[in-house]
Amino acid sequence: MPFGSLLIAFGLFLLGGSYSIFRADHEQKGRTGAQVGVAVVLLLAGLLAVAGGVLRLV
Repeated sequence: MPFGSLLIAFGLFLLGGSYSIFRADHEQKGRTGAQVGVAVVLLLAGLLAVAGGVLRLV
């Protein structure tokens, strides 16, 4: 399996984690600042990993 495919798979895993963290919120309090921060960091890391994987395959 090429390294680009592994990067894409890892990036999609990170994007799923970002979605999962962002979706989980408290009924009364909503999302915390730390929860949004971690979701944004995972989102950026996932997007960079997918973009890097696509560029490696091209």
